[in-house]
Amino acid sequence: MQPVTKTSSTPTPLKSRKPFYERVLLKISGESFCKPKGFGIDGEELEVIAREIVEAHKIGTQLAVVVGGGNIVRGGQLAQAGHIAQATADYMGMLGTAINGLALKEMLDKLGTPARVLSALNLTSVAETFIRGRALRHLEKGRVVIFVAGTGNPFFTTDTAAALRATEIGAQVLLKATKVDGIYDKDPMKHPDAKRYERVTFQEVIEQRLKVMDLTAFSMCMERNIPVVVFNMKKPGQIAEAVRGKTVGTTVTNG
Repeated sequence: MQPVTKTSSTPTPLKSRKPFYERVLLKISGESFCKPKGFGIDGEELEVIAREIVEAHKIGTQLAVVVGGGNIVRGGQLAQAGHIAQATADYMGMLGTAINGLALKEMLDKLGTPARVLSALNLTSVAETFIRGRALRHLEKGRVVIFVAGTGNPFFTTDTAAALRATEIGAQVLLKATKVDGIYDKDPMKHPDAKRYERVTFQEVIEQRLKVMDLTAFSMCMERNIPVVVFNMKKPGQIAEAVRGKTVGTTVTNG
């Protein structure tokens, strides 16, 4: 595993406009829906996310999205403070993801890209209940599928939900959108000399505890041989470039 500096050269863009991956699972954090250090849903940030998804979807890939809910409520923090039981706090977080998912669907519809929200919890008034066959049918019909409410169970993160849904729908890659442009040997926000990896194995990520996704999610992707691409969501065009197979951020594979 060879680290590269933040100034590493960018690979030559691929000439093909067709998708390299036919079916993709995109994981978006709840924080992406608001301004830095903000709260709730910011309309401008929501539109930026939706337009990036639309651009990638137009290439022809089948695109599913798992959204986090940290901009609405952080169940883990509530539980750690001792105010609310962990299970209840986690369910509150799941409801936060549903709010984000509904907002994203409305913006995608507004931009002319059909979308459906599928929930792991019973929220039939506002979303369809998750059924694997239903999700696959929506994807085959060219709709963006938005998975909300995590796995539907407490004590599991939305990263694990992303790995689970990627496995269930047969996604060829899991795209993990973050606020940094890949995986570093240490926190780039705190250490200016941090070095970024272009490629790394699942085993190396687990052994070195490189914190981007939780270990349960990484282990599931490793077992199912689903590559994970970690990239900066705020950099325009990154989702589309990843869908085309261009190297963006850091790619995690079995080697």
